[in-house]
Amino acid sequence: MTDERETRLAQLEAMMASPDFWADKDSAQTLVQEYQSLKEGGSGDPHDAGNATLAILAGAGGDDAEDFARMLRRMYEGYAAKKGWRVRELHANENDHGGYRNLMLEISGSGAYGRLKHEAGVHRLVRQSPFNANAKRQTSFALVEVLPTLVATDKVELKPDDLDIQFARSGGAGGQNVNKRETAVRILHTPTNLSVHVSSERTQLANREKGLELLKAKIFAKEEAAREATAKGRSIAATTANEWGSQIRSYVLHPYKMVKDHRTGHESGNPDKVLEGDVDDFIDAAAATGAE
Repeated sequence: MTDERETRLAQLEAMMASPDFWADKDSAQTLVQEYQSLKEGGSGDPHDAGNATLAILAGAGGDDAEDFARMLRRMYEGYAAKKGWRVRELHANENDHGGYRNLMLEISGSGAYGRLKHEAGVHRLVRQSPFNANAKRQTSFALVEVLPTLVATDKVELKPDDLDIQFARSGGAGGQNVNKRETAVRILHTPTNLSVHVSSERTQLANREKGLELLKAKIFAKEEAAREATAKGRSIAATTANEWGSQIRSYVLHPYKMVKDHRTGHESGNPDKVLEGDVDDFIDAAAATGAE
């Protein structure tokens, strides 16, 4: 057992001994899961055993890309259901066709972040477009971001002057959402140009606090990715462009059927099954090769 793991176990044991440890039940359960994983010889990364926040952003491809974001949401919800994890929508910007410009989900369950972090990156879809009268083949892209739910507050400092906070009505336009109060929150961190949207909570204050928590996680993840890219001698920009040439995985539905992960070479000839949530083999391959 490494010194780092022993130190983390001691920290967790001290926290679990606190009289108010269970005051925040969700947080307490996540810490207990982390403790159990470390005791059993699991990962030294303190976030792997915990929950994850997963964001999907439509890229190049117009309506097809936004529909692809919908398909990816269904895939990850199906995967979470197979694992017995709970999924909660934090924010969704839906278009008129049922697709998404962007969305954010909170996925709660043992080991959620440790598994889903291997899904982060650009995903590519090739198919006959349902939005084209001639059913022409269309290539579209969507970016998947995966963040650890819990990030130590002392690792990321947010200065008030660096934040642009805006409020809007929760939900989409029209219908029952017209009379909703402006509880949805968008927070932009101006130095990094990173932003988050949260509309899941009942109050503006609660959405703001959730947004700040997610923004810290985004900044933390970006800094970690930058350090890793530097260590491997590559550019971080090359791994985050939401377009051709930067994809980690391709889902081809026409003229043939195949899903291929470009990091590991792992393939499946049944994209329908994959898009229903059967992604364990892809995640296992990425984990085995250290691909993230």
